[in-house]
Amino acid sequence: MVFSAVLVVAFVLVGSFVRVPYVALGPGPTYDTLGDVEGRHVVAIDGARSYEDNGQLRMTTVSLNDEVTLFGALGLWVSGRYSVAPREEYFRPGQTDEQVRQENVEQFRSSQSNAEVAALRTLGYPVKVVADQIVADTPAAGLLEPGDELTKVNGKNVSGQNDVMSALENTRPGQDVELTYKRGKQPPRTVTATLDEHPDGQEQGFLGVQPADRADVPFTVDISLEDVGGPSAGMMFALAIVDRLQPEKLVDGQHVAGTGEIDSQGNVGPIGGISFKVVAAKEDGADTFLVPAQNCAEAASAAPDGLKLVRIQTLDDAVSALRNMRADKPVPTCES
Repeated sequence: MVFSAVLVVAFVLVGSFVRVPYVALGPGPTYDTLGDVEGRHVVAIDGARSYEDNGQLRMTTVSLNDEVTLFGALGLWVSGRYSVAPREEYFRPGQTDEQVRQENVEQFRSSQSNAEVAALRTLGYPVKVVADQIVADTPAAGLLEPGDELTKVNGKNVSGQNDVMSALENTRPGQDVELTYKRGKQPPRTVTATLDEHPDGQEQGFLGVQPADRADVPFTVDISLEDVGGPSAGMMFALAIVDRLQPEKLVDGQHVAGTGEIDSQGNVGPIGGISFKVVAAKEDGADTFLVPAQNCAEAASAAPDGLKLVRIQTLDDAVSALRNMRADKPVPTCES
């Protein structure tokens, strides 16, 4: 009996305190991108007139618990509110929690930048192409600096980051290409770069510059939201920027939630954890959820009763859907 009691105690201790190689996923907090954080708008416009809206645009998140014990994992799984998955699906071998956090922060910053460019494009503001990153020891190094505005590459005008890639598509290593750029307030300058072999083994020449689209406007957009990572907030940030910069109220009293990664062209891509996000949105009072088209099937299978799922493929789709809902017109849904 004593031996059995010792085994039971040992099992209880192990089950209660020893972490297992699993993570628990569940509904995370939601944030109103039209709301305030510590007395400041989540999305603030500095240097231009901005407008208020009495509705809500809630971005949604997924909670991830990496400190799961055996009993804790069983309890979360039995609750039906959380799922348990192998840790290796979310953390690469040898990757620390801090490395994961930093990676999520970088993705979040990138999503903010893409959201700004996509929103301003939708509103008709000009966009420029800049050298975002320069790879060391490449043809671009020493010629360009991060932040330089690219206007022409290999004889072709560029108005978007994809234009840079297209201009280099049929080049070959050893080929000379001309680059025209502007640095700050200096006049445009043209330089010649001799392309290297591509490190990925592609046939085209390699310049060594990572281009990015940036808004070319005399005001700034500041997004103030800490402790949130990943790229999936992009679409909701973009909608908030559009709403702030025009007198028209996109939501006008409605309580709308959503998710979706966005690129600088305004295309909305799928994200993970949609089944948890629709639950969190409904619990926080949303009656409409904007869903990336590729997530529709999963969202429909998990959505609580009373939550309308609107299918979105681009930022323009989302803006149109909000306008149509406000006017009681039909919108594309995940069920249609």
